Amino acid sequence: MEYLGSCLCRGSKFKVVGNFECFYLCHCRYCRKDTGSAHAANLFSTTAKLVWIKTETEVKSFQAPKSNHIKAFCTNCGSPLPNLQMEGKLLVVPAGCLDTKLEQRPDAHIFISNKARWDESLEEICKFERLPE
Repeated sequence: MEYLGSCLCRGSKFKVVGNFECFYLCHCRYCRKDTGSAHAANLFSTTAKLVWIKTETEVKSFQAPKSNHIKAFCTNCGSPLPNLQMEGKLLVVPAGCLDTKLEQRPDAHIFISNKARWDESLEEICKFERLPE
């Protein structure tokens, strides 16, 4: 399988060649901080290859102190981008940066002990097709 992806400003583009073994929705405090949301949606692979197609903007990585949490991002628009972890043995791809339609569904919610208190029964709140007027 081949997946294409990019950041919000399209200054960085990449492809992933191979399959993802896991797809997790992570509620840990680091993922909530680096997404600004209830959880991160990350794809993991030990076999897929990451190829940068375009890097007009710089891609930086940040590792939270005293943790294994790494975030790669575009220095122009701040979008999360793929990164290699565990000495290059693990590819982590934020699902939202893929441009190719992803058919794979999440395997699990992880670190739910850190789940935000407001992240409960969300299926019960109002839904709108666009920004409400």
